[in-house]
Amino acid sequence: MYRKYLVKRVIYGILMYVVMIFTYSALFNRVAEETVRAQIEEQVAKEAIKYRNVTPEQLRALIEEQKAIKIRQHHLDQPYFLRVVWRAADTLRLDFGSSTLMKAPNGDRSVLAIIGNALPRTIVLFTTEVLVVTALGIVLGLYAARRPNGPLDRAISLVTMVTNGLPAWWLGMLMIMFFSYAVPIFPSGGIQSNPAPAGAAAVLDFLWHLSLPLLTLVFLSVWGTAYLIRNIVLSNLQEDYVMAARARGIPERRVLFGHTLRTSLPAIMTMVILSLFSSIAGNIIVEGIFGWPGIGNLYFIAVQQNDVPVLMGTLAIETFLNMLGFILLDLVYGLLDPRIKVGGKA
Repeated sequence: MYRKYLVKRVIYGILMYVVMIFTYSALFNRVAEETVRAQIEEQVAKEAIKYRNVTPEQLRALIEEQKAIKIRQHHLDQPYFLRVVWRAADTLRLDFGSSTLMKAPNGDRSVLAIIGNALPRTIVLFTTEVLVVTALGIVLGLYAARRPNGPLDRAISLVTMVTNGLPAWWLGMLMIMFFSYAVPIFPSGGIQSNPAPAGAAAVLDFLWHLSLPLLTLVFLSVWGTAYLIRNIVLSNLQEDYVMAARARGIPERRVLFGHTLRTSLPAIMTMVILSLFSSIAGNIIVEGIFGWPGIGNLYFIAVQQNDVPVLMGTLAIETFLNMLGFILLDLVYGLLDPRIKVGGKA
């Protein structure tokens, strides 16, 4: 039964991803084709320099011939619907083409190379943030649920209300002013020092630059996560099996971290998996403030420079990761919660 459910969810996820890619292709088709035509003009103009000992008429004929060949190669001579289909097919094959203005550090203008350079940095920052926030949120939430209306519970509720109303850019600027200038502990931005160190010093330098944006993100997120986990755990603490465990004399710590946490795990995993995969898309504001060269910063630069191939590539990658997160969430739910009869009928 679970195997059928797994196959069905994967198939649905693939179909939804294909539909989303076709939608993106239809929306960006006109601007993307203008970009491709401009690139064709640039390529043909560079190739025309190589032609020597030809008359102006012959040169124009050769240029038009080369343009026609490249237009056919990019399917620009076909009807609108087929052009959208070809563009979607290229995107599904991860063939995003070349950027119009942006380049990877090695000078490569391939969109896949540009995204491949930025994505790992976002994954390191935001995955670390989700893991730290989850660990701290579970501990704080469990102890807050253990004593409702206690000092810790009230403190978490108060700080959650404050941090939820704080703009990320404002807190980021405050953190930079305090930890980079008033008390110069961390660098104000970037991913490495200039000049960049080598060997083990490079790893320590990277962690040093990672610390301030990570600290900002954790401070913004941990209180809300702890409050949500507190509410999840508090509802499960009223269940009969918890009362029975306490009546049998099982230590409170074991009841809290064993019985209650295990039952609350599916809801907590929902929050963690969704946070993890959505965070991979990056945070445009935080990455921009700290000069972190991740996928969010890349997307913002691509919008500013109207670099459509990079926009299409980042949207396709982010959509894939989000769809993967939803599929994984459903599969994990079916494994963790024995009360769910996956694929069954009422």
